[in-house]
Amino acid sequence: MSAPIVIIGAGQAAASFISRHVGLGSEQPLLLIGEESYPPYQRPPLSKKYLLGELERDRLFIRPLEWYAEQGVETRFDTRVSEIRPGERKILTDAGDEVEYDRLIICTGSSARSLPAEVGGELEGVFTLRSISDIDRLSPGFQAGRKLLIVGGGYIGLEAAAVGRLLGLEVTVLEMADRIMQRVAAEQTSDYFRRLHRGHGVDIRESAQMTRLIDTDGRVSGAELESGETIDADLVLIGIGGSPNVELAQAAGLDCDNGIRVDATCRTSDASIYAAGDCTNFNRNGQRIRLESVQNAADQGDLVARVIAGEDVTYTAQPWFWSDQYDCKLQIVGLNQGHDDCVVRTGDKEGVMSVWYYAGDRLLAIDAMNDPKSYAFGRKIIEAGINPDKKVVADPATDLKAIAKG
Repeated sequence: MSAPIVIIGAGQAAASFISRHVGLGSEQPLLLIGEESYPPYQRPPLSKKYLLGELERDRLFIRPLEWYAEQGVETRFDTRVSEIRPGERKILTDAGDEVEYDRLIICTGSSARSLPAEVGGELEGVFTLRSISDIDRLSPGFQAGRKLLIVGGGYIGLEAAAVGRLLGLEVTVLEMADRIMQRVAAEQTSDYFRRLHRGHGVDIRESAQMTRLIDTDGRVSGAELESGETIDADLVLIGIGGSPNVELAQAAGLDCDNGIRVDATCRTSDASIYAAGDCTNFNRNGQRIRLESVQNAADQGDLVARVIAGEDVTYTAQPWFWSDQYDCKLQIVGLNQGHDDCVVRTGDKEGVMSVWYYAGDRLLAIDAMNDPKSYAFGRKIIEAGINPDKKVVADPATDLKAIAKG
């Protein structure tokens, strides 16, 4: 029997690759290796329904565990790959096993950034949020009346803030930038979510420089700000972004730069090794980017399976994202990088609006808050390459469906 295709990392990209590989009827064996105890699972619900206690763990799984065996996929969970040897087409595991591969797919994802130990990052009661085990450690502390401090005003931090308030915690969000969501959204979107969270009782502190977490007998009890003010806390969640897991790839000599560099077929600098998902750095419209999104991971994993099967396909990313906070669903299509203007489109109900990002006259992206029509038709408009006039978009009476039809 020929050597298997080996997938390192049991996340969304791996699940997508395996599903497509199986669907194409390939008989080449697969080996899936994951560091966690679970089969590939959905991560977005972790900071929402799973943390809230509204979703059972098994419902996170993209496929039931038994499905992999039924499809002839060998799985090794609780297993860490320690080395890739491209010249020998082998990997080594921490258990000392050597495994040959025909092709290798790296789906190692990204890791949550943490605070340095010298400022309290390793104190008891300090958490990050990236995996099932993270939530299982964090959720027992989400008890009514307790004080939750969130460091970072991005999607993860704000989603956790919403869950905290729904469960009756006192929540404070510290954001060192001038405004929450500054890295990912326009001022108008930031304003919307600032109002939303403050309306639910969250204490949002912007331009807040934290100097250290306060150590009380090895456990966090609060935070000290640059201003000298202290904020009490029973638990602290760090939500300051993620870093690509590229250590294995770098040690193997693969080209890396803010992720594993891949071409339009998700092939790395080694012809027998591919990469997919959060760990990749790829070309989009002449600019190299890295995306942390379900869409990107799923699409790249799917593409790699098709490429290996011999299809002549390349990856063209049309990013989309979402975030649930309280009763608001934020839906995003496109990337707003490079925008120089924004247009706000209001809806017919309170809390319904969308922000349309332009570079000159070119439409780049849309943030839609409780506005599924603007998202759905806006997505079609962007995918069709249509650039509607800004005044037309801003007019609530404009029929977006007609624009989308061209």
